[in-house]
Amino acid sequence: MNARHARYPFLGDARDAVEEAGVDLARVVTEDDAVVERARERVVSALTDGTIGEPAATVSTRVEVLSYPVARVLVSIVDESVLVRKYATAEADAAYDRFTADESTDTDLKSVSDTTRVSRDTLLSEFDLRAHVHATPDAHTVDVPTYLLLASSLRDDDWRLVNRALDDGRVPVTDAELDTLIREAIRERVADGLPLSVPDQIADALDEPVAAIQDALADLDLTREIDTVVPELFPPCMKHLLDQVQRGDHLPHHARFAITSFLSNVGLSTDEIVDIYEVNPGFGEEMTRYQTDHIQGDSSPTEYTAPSCATMKAYGNCVNPDDLCDAINHPLSYYEVKLDDGDDDLADWRDREDDDSPD
Repeated sequence: MNARHARYPFLGDARDAVEEAGVDLARVVTEDDAVVERARERVVSALTDGTIGEPAATVSTRVEVLSYPVARVLVSIVDESVLVRKYATAEADAAYDRFTADESTDTDLKSVSDTTRVSRDTLLSEFDLRAHVHATPDAHTVDVPTYLLLASSLRDDDWRLVNRALDDGRVPVTDAELDTLIREAIRERVADGLPLSVPDQIADALDEPVAAIQDALADLDLTREIDTVVPELFPPCMKHLLDQVQRGDHLPHHARFAITSFLSNVGLSTDEIVDIYEVNPGFGEEMTRYQTDHIQGDSSPTEYTAPSCATMKAYGNCVNPDDLCDAINHPLSYYEVKLDDGDDDLADWRDREDDDSPD
């Protein structure tokens, strides 16, 4: 195991190095506290600030390399789709920062040993992309099937194939765009196979770091990345409550709080929420506006988050649960998964022509 393996632990040669060293993972998690602590840090940091954290100067190469497979084990034990996604993204972002720095010719970066550097070509070969990415006088072209595969999770409209130039079945990309596509390949590599099947012996030894990750997950501000309103992708409980509002049904306070806070969390303004409630026979604009402002933190010291799945169940607001509901613990987590996996043609309802409400 060497420093390059520590910087890029997802590489095939890093995995081979761990296997050649004869590492017993069960023994590592029970006897090597430094590895477990660094693995816990990788995962918790992915949740709290979107990074894998920076290892302390005293962390050895061995600890840094082994913390990666142990982190994947921790993610697998917790087994939450939002955690898999955020962890894989954080690892990919860290790798992206490193390999783009490696590509730089800046003098101050030449202190990084050539043996720890990874080139763009190396990564293309690592992910079997070399035959599908072609150098041009301007930059590169990528075969359309490969481009579609790697760009599928990139939500900016610029990445949509209809908005790209085509050149004989290939998509021209800049160096920076190719680096972004490589980052997506890394993210897919990290997420591949998660969650793993973890033996009880290993899972039992990791009770404490797993609890710490679960606490971080419970405290996660699930609203910070969501500002898209696609009612078709709402969780069943929120679809049901929204339907009730739009039918003019009377909602008890707890149900009204749930749908109002959810709509607020996904990006609707007070005015937009008031417009939704306006069809309700019991509508009172002043009270609705006051309650919504309070939930959003405009007239209170707290911005409220929609209730968890456990709370929704306790109040009888959990209806028509589907398979995804079994895998998550919060309506916002459900919606986030659906947004990531959703059809790009489903636009935000606020951008749809001739639509007055999200139905």
